[in-house]
Parts: sequence; structure tokens; C-alpha cells
Amino acid sequence: MSVPSGRTWAAQEGWQIGCYTRPWDEYEYLIALDAIAEAGFQYVGLMTAKSETRLVISPKTTSEEAAKVAEEVKKRNLKVLSVYGGGFPVNESLDAGVAALKTLIDHSATVGSKTLLTAGIESAELYDVYYKAIAECCDYAEKKGVGITLKPHGGLNATGPQCCKAVETVGHRNYSFWYDPGNIFYYSDGTLDPVKDATTLTTPVTGMCVKDYKHPKEVMLTPGTGMVDFRGVMKALSEHGFTHGPLVIETLTRGDLPAMLEEAKKAKKFLEDLVAAR
Repeated sequence: MSVPSGRTWAAQEGWQIGCYTRPWDEYEYLIALDAIAEAGFQYVGLMTAKSETRLVISPKTTSEEAAKVAEEVKKRNLKVLSVYGGGFPVNESLDAGVAALKTLIDHSATVGSKTLLTAGIESAELYDVYYKAIAECCDYAEKKGVGITLKPHGGLNATGPQCCKAVETVGHRNYSFWYDPGNIFYYSDGTLDPVKDATTLTTPVTGMCVKDYKHPKEVMLTPGTGMVDFRGVMKALSEHGFTHGPLVIETLTRGDLPAMLEEAKKAKKFLEDLVAAR
């Protein structure tokens, strides 16, 4: 794989540091937006929140609701880097899966997100139809200005090579790999180091869920306080072309709202220092 010339993983230019709503998902999403803005972020990722679906955006979200989310994001001078909208019902039929996925793409475009994050599927029986639904939506998403991405999330996409296989199966320029080093540890019960995993990739990485890990099975912690060697991960990924792009914090150490605000600030500083290192 060719690596873009003239860029290194340490070059701060071109990195977008953001934070997902997940750390505040015991609250409605407006609380998360307030905290993310107050912590000094320019970018947000829409993920889980206190709602009927446990998500900010889902296939059940109406176009009016998505427009309201876009308005609230804009009020806080934030920009959306990533939307995670959960799964889509390929278990019902291919057509149902495609329809729900197109709804998520539409909502991603409404809130101004350039990417829609997916988490794969655990069922071997539904593997082919799941990725067929994605393949059928790649052109649609591209016309909307939304890239579809896949993160490691257990089952049949628990490792980098498994995710790369899925991306290659779809085989479209608008479908790419979104790394998650904490999940590499989590789904291997701490046995697979993401630094090692990141050296084995065969497709480009276009973004990252910044997540740490402590054994046993703990990811709700602030990046830089666990087992993940983020410097090593970034170095390995740079050799596979990840030299710029979104770095979106997914988890923080839990606490009350003032404590979590401080954790968000710490995580932001950790990433700023990481990409500024020489």
C-alpha cells in the first residue's frame, strides 16, 4: 500500500480531534453537547444517549428530529465528525436493511457528518446480506457526501484483518476502516495488542474511535490511562496511510458531570500532545 508522502503521524495539521456523546449517555444528548463544547472541542461524534433507542441518531429518527440535532450542534459551534446509528435490519430482509441504512445516511448528511460508523454483524448467517446492504448503499452515500466506515466490534469483525476482509468484500472506495484500539484488546480479552494488530492491516484507515482498555474488560476510562500504547498504534497506522483525519474520543472515566468535564479536557490534551510529538 502506498503511503501519502510528505506527512507523518506526528503532524498535527490535518488531525480533527473530537469526542463522542457516549461518555454522557446516562443523560440526554444536549448534556453531552454542552460538555463537549465546554471542554473546548470543535468536533463531536454522535453515538449513544439517553433516549428511546439509546442513540442520538437511529433508523427510527425522523428527518425533523435529525434537523433539530443539527441545529443544536450548530448552536454550540460544533461540527459532526461521525455518526453511529446502530444496526439495520438485514435479519428482516435485504430491502429492509438497505432502507434503514439509507435513512442513517440521510440523517448523517442532515447533521453534516462526513462519515457513518457501522459495527459489523456477529451472525455468520447474516454476514453476506449485511455487507451486500452496505455495498448497495455506497454510491448513495457518496452522492450525499457521507463515507461509510467499519469499526472492530467483536464477532466476525473483532480484529484488524477481519475488518479489512469485510472492507475488501464490499470493495467500494466509499467504505473504509475506522480503527478502535480499545476494542482490539476488549474482544480478545486483553490478549491481542492493537500495536501488533495495526501492523497487519491491508486496507486504509480513515478515522479512529479513541478508546483505552484495562483488564479485565474495562473500556470506560480516559485515553492514556490504560493499556493501549497510542503512540505505537499511531506509528503503525501511519505506515498504512493514516497520517491525518478524525480522532474521536469514545470513552472517559465515569463520574459526575464536573468530573467528566475535567476528564474530557484531559483526553483532549492527551491527543493534542500525542499528535504534536516529534
